[in-house]
Amino acid sequence: MTARTRNTLNFLSKLRFSRVWNMLLVYLSFYLTKTFKKPIQLGMPFSIAFEPTTSCNLRCPECPSGLRSFTRATGMLEERFFKKTIDELHRELTYLTFYFQGEPYLHKNFLDMVQYAVGKNIYTATSTNGHYLNDSICQKTIASGLDRLIISIDGTTQETYQQYRVGGQLEKVIEGAKNIVSWKKKLNAKTPYIIFQFLVVKPNEHQIDELKLLAKEIGVDEVILKTAQVYDYVYGNELIPTKEKYSRYKINTDGTYSIKNTLANNCWKLWHSCVITWDGKVVPCCFDKDAQHQLGDLQTHNFTEIWNNKLYRDFRTKLVKGRKEIDICTNCSEGCEVNFNYEF
Repeated sequence: MTARTRNTLNFLSKLRFSRVWNMLLVYLSFYLTKTFKKPIQLGMPFSIAFEPTTSCNLRCPECPSGLRSFTRATGMLEERFFKKTIDELHRELTYLTFYFQGEPYLHKNFLDMVQYAVGKNIYTATSTNGHYLNDSICQKTIASGLDRLIISIDGTTQETYQQYRVGGQLEKVIEGAKNIVSWKKKLNAKTPYIIFQFLVVKPNEHQIDELKLLAKEIGVDEVILKTAQVYDYVYGNELIPTKEKYSRYKINTDGTYSIKNTLANNCWKLWHSCVITWDGKVVPCCFDKDAQHQLGDLQTHNFTEIWNNKLYRDFRTKLVKGRKEIDICTNCSEGCEVNFNYEF
């Protein structure tokens, strides 16, 4: 049995009647919305992202956390608040991502929160820059029951890697990856499913084949080549790959660039998922990095109230009437992004 098959079976093992029924309601409401061009929302989100922290040790050029450019409040997720929210959502919630902005492993209680969600039989995932995967942390990660671990590795040499992961050390990332693979074998653990995620940009696109060889050598389960979001792309950007298949943007006849997305007036993310910031603000999706479209506050209202409140209804209505009019949607990958996956 392949690692990917085991991972799929692990995810399916999290399903139970209340979650499957909720998924069916969400799918139905999404397709009814597309058909009638009117927002219909049935069920609750079955996938959410919870932000452990906005802090990060790196300074990546297209990331507000790395650039220290947030206008919103920054800080660390309070564990009691996290547990309270999960207690409310766990009957319908199937997939929980411990990531939005920042580096999750900088939160000292991050793995305790993972373990709490795992105890509710929720599929858990996180994304890390890989700088904190020492022996102790790797053992705790496996003990927490984390289901999916994405390690960002955007180059196979330090010179290339640091062009995007500013302040990072590739050697530490590789060492961390080796550690988690080694401890998973030592403890005969089935999880986490370990992924190398390679953000394809112009400086590193020539190292894709080298990355696959490195991943196979280390023993990770999968490589994902991910297209990069850039903010200033119209007149070109030094990060846009030369190979268009790895880019979210296309070059026009006049030499300018535009996003490949047609920006149809629908969005699957808005119907099945949402993001919760470290301080409890609910925002529509991961493209609202600075939480400019706050649809509710879990410190003052429960999630069910927020999911069906006027702000959410109005946002869904605005989207189905004209997605191009919403700023965070104009550089969105939904509808254009293609990730390239390689299993080992």
